[in-house]
Amino acid sequence: MDVATRAGVSIQKGLSYLVSQQRPDGAWEAFGKPHPAITALVIKALAQDPSYGSDHPAVRRGLAYLLKFVQDDGGIYIPGDGMQNYHTSVAVMALSSIKKGEHRGVLKGAQRFLKKLQWDEGEGYEASNNWYGGAGYGKHKRPDLSNTQLMLEALHQSGLPGDDPAYQKAMKFVQRCQMMEKTNDQGFAKGSLDGGFIYTAANGGESKAGTETVDGDTHLRSYGSMTYAGFKSMLYANLSHSDPRVLAAIRWIREHYTLDHNPNMPGKSAQQGLFYYYYVFARAFVAWGQEMIEDGTGVPHEWRTELCQKLMTLQRADGSWVNEADRWYEGNPHLVTAYAVLSMQSALQE
Repeated sequence: MDVATRAGVSIQKGLSYLVSQQRPDGAWEAFGKPHPAITALVIKALAQDPSYGSDHPAVRRGLAYLLKFVQDDGGIYIPGDGMQNYHTSVAVMALSSIKKGEHRGVLKGAQRFLKKLQWDEGEGYEASNNWYGGAGYGKHKRPDLSNTQLMLEALHQSGLPGDDPAYQKAMKFVQRCQMMEKTNDQGFAKGSLDGGFIYTAANGGESKAGTETVDGDTHLRSYGSMTYAGFKSMLYANLSHSDPRVLAAIRWIREHYTLDHNPNMPGKSAQQGLFYYYYVFARAFVAWGQEMIEDGTGVPHEWRTELCQKLMTLQRADGSWVNEADRWYEGNPHLVTAYAVLSMQSALQE
């Protein structure tokens, strides 16, 4: 049995587990409570699988639950929880996988809402501000690359073209998250030739990987999940493969290529955010459009095959996945199983 066939079997086991875990109200949960964002990710995984599809009862129940959170401003979120961008973005991704067009109006409203959340002139921010173009969890939260890439992923999946101003504004923020002095005007990037990405350029910069010392200089430490997130965001914004920012990112990816951990996260934290990393890894390489990647030593890798093989080794007997290095909700098998299935679906797509 070839890898694609075995991966298909693995996906079916994962989806069967998820269907078995659906709550009576149609939701999937996070630590005992229904969660619209996790529900949206599971809906997407089910809806885009031929064995289930958008008419499957589990999908219809999940959609009925999710659509309860459509707000008058077009967003899809729980009022007052401060996660409007995150919830709306994954809801847009789910609704974009329903191909019948029945939610076109909801999608358009959600697109407008996401673009309004973006920090720009509407909030009095000029392009010189290090918040400009980014998105945070909600209107009053400082922007970060994770939320910004999620917004751009949602806009991309819902069909917004890459020349839309939202992408072009976002590039101001995204390039300021790249550790490369040549194209990053922020002080924390001074002297850096790294090419990888950090968590946020706002307020002086922050990396969830901490800092590292290179040639006697201490810099914010770039790491895998944010580098792939920044890389694919640039491709969604129609940057060419020859753009120096893209070239620097792919150089970093080659030098740090691995599926064993979230690359360049130090020590024990290298296993944290691993399944989020797998998902942005898959989406980035799909956007890149090439089947092979050479690592820093010149060894070629078939990323689709290797990603599926890695995920299959991590699947539990009941069909689920979970990250024992629990951070960012990855101790929740509903979320992590959705990430794993979505990653393999991306790897198997033509």
